[in-house]
Amino acid sequence: MNRELKRLSVVIAVMFLALFVVTTYIQVVAVDSLSADGRNTRVLFDSYKTQRGSIRVDGSPVAISLPSGDEYSFQRTYPDPFVYAQTTGFYSLNHGVMGIEGALNSFLSGTDNAQFLDQLNALLTGKPISGATVDLTLSARVQQAAWDALGTFTGAVTVLEVDTGKIVAMASTPSYDPNSLSSHDENSVIQSYERLVADPSNPLTNRVIDGRMNPPGSTFKLVVAAAALESGKYTPESTFPNPSELLLPQTTVLIHNSDGKTCGPGDVVTMRDALRLSCNIPFAELGMELGSKALLTQAEKFGFNTSFTIPMSVEASSFPLVLDTPQTGLASFGQFDVRATPLQIAMLSAAIANGGVLMTPNVVESITSSDLKPISTFTPREFSRPISPSTAATLRDMMIGDVANGAASNAKISGVDVGGKTGTAENGEDQPYSLWFTGFAGNDAHTYAVTVLIEDGGGMGQNGYGNLLAAPIAKKVLEAVLNK
Repeated sequence: MNRELKRLSVVIAVMFLALFVVTTYIQVVAVDSLSADGRNTRVLFDSYKTQRGSIRVDGSPVAISLPSGDEYSFQRTYPDPFVYAQTTGFYSLNHGVMGIEGALNSFLSGTDNAQFLDQLNALLTGKPISGATVDLTLSARVQQAAWDALGTFTGAVTVLEVDTGKIVAMASTPSYDPNSLSSHDENSVIQSYERLVADPSNPLTNRVIDGRMNPPGSTFKLVVAAAALESGKYTPESTFPNPSELLLPQTTVLIHNSDGKTCGPGDVVTMRDALRLSCNIPFAELGMELGSKALLTQAEKFGFNTSFTIPMSVEASSFPLVLDTPQTGLASFGQFDVRATPLQIAMLSAAIANGGVLMTPNVVESITSSDLKPISTFTPREFSRPISPSTAATLRDMMIGDVANGAASNAKISGVDVGGKTGTAENGEDQPYSLWFTGFAGNDAHTYAVTVLIEDGGGMGQNGYGNLLAAPIAKKVLEAVLNK
């Protein structure tokens, strides 16, 4: 009998120990992640008891909680909804949270561990907790310019401050009104959400960081050129055969330059001119010479195949881990299974413009408690050093030539050295193209990288191209950021 009691005592002791460990883990280790989880409706309902912190751009709120006069006490309101919806996300009773609202939910609701003293003070005094204020790195002027320039296109624009990684603009169209999802009328919210989810244009998708990723087309030639220069075996004046069509090895597939002609006159073409004129055949030849491993290594140095947070999650752009020779040829001008977000393509231009140093993108400037004490402030962090300073300088000059006298000419700004690279990417037979521009320009204070993506051919099917539609948008946005 005593032996059985001992066994029972041991079992009970183990159970209590397990319960203690699990409870400690939930209350101490996992509390922030559980609070931030949009599915945690208990936390969401509890947070309506307090005034949620504001999300601000240039000191003005783009998300704010105001007294509602109903059982929930406060109403989440978005003063300029469509322009900022993809960044702020939404805060909803029955559909959770998205965007900054979700990524920084614990701070905004006042429940983060960093706000423990505020929580303790509220407990002792009986005063309600107020959430922290989140200031974004976005510029209201540049964000509005990006939004206006996109107009009715389906696409995205992002701008990076290259020496810090601050995201100055992050616009995605079509957008939506997050006020329709923050209503306290649950039936109305459900109807609005279902309508947005069913919309084939995917307005809830932030195309800058997660969307249905597109092939990057000729913007990926920057990666191939970087790999070539980093190998030490090539210079901008290295030459390649210049046919009007190329049969990929081991296949019956013919590839062409965009105009179906040779890449300029002559039997050979330099890498500099091939980039300036955005020719596919020379870059397919170059990529196959370099090999898929060299391209993979270089792409991953720029951030491909890596997910990270800004603090919203950024979907990993992809470059295939294994390619045969013909697939490598196609991948060398951004086709086959290469896919990228606009933020990833902006990171290419940012690293080139910043002397080969790629800074980690971030959209949060600071987080401040309700009593104005700083909880967190922005600190620039290095993401990687994908290329040497000399390679960066060479690519920078080549991209400036592309805008000055090449396939990205519609991004010219008088009196400014603008570097750029366009892309016109195929999405399959008879499907509209994805149109790209990526580049940079600077003033005395900073240099900025910009990337524009236009999906669905900009309404022109396979007749639109990057320099026609994407480059002029980039020009407008760069003029805004440089106060031109």
